[in-house]
Amino acid sequence: MHASLNEPKPARTGALPSRDDIERAAGDLVLIVDDVPDNLSLLHDALDESGYTVLVATSGEAALQRAAQALPDIVLLDAVMPGIDGFEVARRLKSRPDTAHIPIVFMTGLTETEHVVAAFQAGGVDYVTKPIRPREVLARIAVHMQGARQARQARNALDAFGHATMAIASASGRAVWQTPLARKLLHAYFGAADGAPADSPKVPAPLLGWVQAQAALAAQGHEPKALALVNGSRQLVITLQERTSDDDWLIVMREVSDTAIVEAMMQSFKLTLREAEVLYWVAKGKTNRDIGDILGSSPATVKKHLEHVYEKLGVETRTAAANLAMSRLGSR
Repeated sequence: MHASLNEPKPARTGALPSRDDIERAAGDLVLIVDDVPDNLSLLHDALDESGYTVLVATSGEAALQRAAQALPDIVLLDAVMPGIDGFEVARRLKSRPDTAHIPIVFMTGLTETEHVVAAFQAGGVDYVTKPIRPREVLARIAVHMQGARQARQARNALDAFGHATMAIASASGRAVWQTPLARKLLHAYFGAADGAPADSPKVPAPLLGWVQAQAALAAQGHEPKALALVNGSRQLVITLQERTSDDDWLIVMREVSDTAIVEAMMQSFKLTLREAEVLYWVAKGKTNRDIGDILGSSPATVKKHLEHVYEKLGVETRTAAANLAMSRLGSR
């Protein structure tokens, strides 16, 4: 059974759990937002028993904080709450590139057409009516969770291979969504956009200008050109891809450096740092003695690391290991 994460008590827990913290022990994460304790308890128990990891919030302010920190797979959101109501919470979540992708299921006792329409206009994908019926809620969640899970896995897979992605609205020029790695790279190479926070939908002006110029070239039938930015020993290469189904611009960013490639190998193949370094130099055509000299190890130690690499990659020869590494990361 997955763990449950109730509202933390500041005196005991300090910072909220992050998505990385949660994923070490659990999978699908549901954020429940309701100011009525009985509703929270009913839903919490039903979801927990069904194997979900549960995080709760009793106000709109807390919901926004928890969603930004933990990046849940789905949000169950009460429409009517004191302070920031559910409609405004949804609008704010959908306006942020780090939370815009999260599906929102509204919980409401308001069944009039205008309120249902307001829920969808605010960014909801579905709604359930109160009084809450746990089996119905579980069924609705299961429908939307599959798509959310696939989207999360796709984003994680792209980041694991060092290919960060970001979607930019062609009409407004603001970020629609971005992967965690994209957010990290943008901050490293551009800093905060005009003093905006790292999760701001505002795209750095130089990047937006380049995207617009390349989009104009593509519209004229020309091949867009990559943008290369240098930061010390690292280089960020940005390419413009085809537009998404929502007519947004999609850009892919990848960092090029020995360090970045080694880190990507660690993530892609579940290697230790030293194993990834050995594989990197094997792919470069170095002998065990050469690698030992580079890493300050003996050839025998390098051989032992290489045996572990073979086992983790499911190969038997040096050439096969090098070919697999190059096929996965050779575009860097």
